[in-house]
Amino acid sequence: MKMEEKKKMKILCVGLVCLDIINVVDKYPEEDTDSRCLSQRWQRGGNASNSCTVLALLGAPCAFMGSLSAGPVADLSFRIIISEPLCLSPLHQSGLCLLNLPDVSADDFSKVDLQQFKWIHWEGRNAEEQVKMIQQVVKYNGTLLQQQRITVSVEIEKTREPLYQLFPHGDVVFVSKDVARHFGFLSAEAALRGFYSRVKQGAVLICAWAEKGADALGPDGVLVHSDAFPPESLVDTLGAGDTFNSAVIFTLSNGGSLQDALTFGCRVAGAKCGFHGYDGIAEKFKND
Repeated sequence: MKMEEKKKMKILCVGLVCLDIINVVDKYPEEDTDSRCLSQRWQRGGNASNSCTVLALLGAPCAFMGSLSAGPVADLSFRIIISEPLCLSPLHQSGLCLLNLPDVSADDFSKVDLQQFKWIHWEGRNAEEQVKMIQQVVKYNGTLLQQQRITVSVEIEKTREPLYQLFPHGDVVFVSKDVARHFGFLSAEAALRGFYSRVKQGAVLICAWAEKGADALGPDGVLVHSDAFPPESLVDTLGAGDTFNSAVIFTLSNGGSLQDALTFGCRVAGAKCGFHGYDGIAEKFKND
């Protein structure tokens, strides 16, 4: 398969979609005080959902797979989704207002036509089921030539023990600063050196460290680093990590180097922190 043909295939993001309600105040509120809200906005959130949004804004064909409830909040999230260039796969719908919808299961995932995807990204959630989904992709990949195979990436963001079983199942593994610090690592480099024995042979492990930029470690043992690219004025950091992951995936899925991917990830995430939401990404980086 030629690279130009592969670029036209989709990237699938599997995980959470939710509604974020953002209140803007003039300064961080002190404990037990009231603050007047300058503005409020509702926007679709969730790691995988955000990642899919950013991928679409960068110009990547992509799809989201997750759960939506029934009702006005879900309707709003759905309207936001269909107003953007995403493909939605709402797997679970409920007539009740639930705080915790069922996550995508391996059985749900078995109904997906894998032929349309070049990359599938999992936001670490119900890890046991997600491992089974990834095993389905591995089995499918076994029927294909190397250059036709789907790349698997996983994000391990939360400090929850069950999520750590995802480490050996990604071709690309994103581990968060929170998880790294939970294990006692004080830098991205230390985390990558410490965690790399957990990933499978040939995998790439990536750790972003906020204002310190991001590091990556591949099978050659060479540490790759990018500095951060902070905006002139810090406005909105919500979803910056999801933005970083998306920009890295975007570059790697189009044949870019690990260094290029890491630098682009830091550039896009840094720029995103300079404005509210995600729409500004398309103006700044589409066709970059």
